[in-house]
Order: sequence, then C-alpha cells, then structure tokens
Amino acid sequence: MTTQTLAFIGGLGMPEMFLIIAVVLILFGAKKLPELAKGMGQGIKEFKKATRDVQGDLERAMDDKDQSTKLDG
Repeated sequence: MTTQTLAFIGGLGMPEMFLIIAVVLILFGAKKLPELAKGMGQGIKEFKKATRDVQGDLERAMDDKDQSTKLDG
C-alpha cells in the first residue's frame, strides 16, 4: 500500500494529514482558519522577501569585493 506524501512534509500520508486537519478544526474552529491561513501566508511572504533581500545584499557585496580586487591587481 502506498501513501501520497507532499514534498515539504516528509513521511506524512493522507490519514495523518486528515488527523492534523481535524485537530486544527477542533482547536481553532472553522471561523478562525481563514485568519490563520492569511497570517501564515503573510508570514511566508515576508520570509521570502527577507531572504531575497539578504541574498541580493550578499551578491552585491561579492560583486563589490570582486571589483575592488580587480582594481587593486
């Protein structure tokens, strides 16, 4: 018997996913889920933006260092 798994959730199959969803529904209720999902989405969006900013800063710093070593040499 095979279970479907999502790429970002290692070994969780469908029964485990349904259990998690049921527990979340019981704890937070159906009315709070859209607010939680929206908050998670905004958090992920901010994280990705910060990651891009840091990566861009690192790339610019590396380019500046390469240009300064070429000028010195």
